Amino acid sequence: VPDVEVLLPVHNEAESIEATIREIYGELSSKLTVGFIVSEDGSQDDTRDILRNLAQQLPLRLNLSAARKGYSRAVREGMVMLGAEYLLCVDSDGQCDPKEFWAFWEVRRRYDIVLGWRVNRADSLLRRSLSHFFRFFYQAAFHVPVHDPSCPYVLIRKAVVLRLAAELGAMEQGFWWEFVARAHRRGYSIKELPVNH
Repeated sequence: VPDVEVLLPVHNEAESIEATIREIYGELSSKLTVGFIVSEDGSQDDTRDILRNLAQQLPLRLNLSAARKGYSRAVREGMVMLGAEYLLCVDSDGQCDPKEFWAFWEVRRRYDIVLGWRVNRADSLLRRSLSHFFRFFYQAAFHVPVHDPSCPYVLIRKAVVLRLAAELGAMEQGFWWEFVARAHRRGYSIKELPVNH
């Protein structure tokens, strides 16, 4: 069983997915046993072929789909495949720097969930404005003590993953918002760490 498994939801990432996976593997495997859970979501390009080939070379477990199922379902299906004691969730677009993982790993025993906080958002002004607007209502409803509940750079204990995976899915377009709200309501401890975007 790996020390940590990395979950990547993937849709139409043929141009970059191999480089992204190899970069993460190269960084994490220098000190840990690493596995990947790749939950592919009905890609229309060569993504599935690239993943099948990569699975012959690296420790990848694939969840492939001919039809589109959406980000939330892709992540949930990957979560229930977890075998390691820790799950690192990152998006597959290469926005997350694997080197920042070590700060998460260092505090893993003190918290149930270690969540990224994008301190230098690279999103457009419109996207940042919409996120800020939604966060206002989100905090009013759930009172979650985090700055960036939608950040897709998350290290989670296995028990938490398996408990919450069965409950998730109410917010098709806001998976991490829902995940963080449910985790907080369940009383799990959450630590935010800054990450570059």
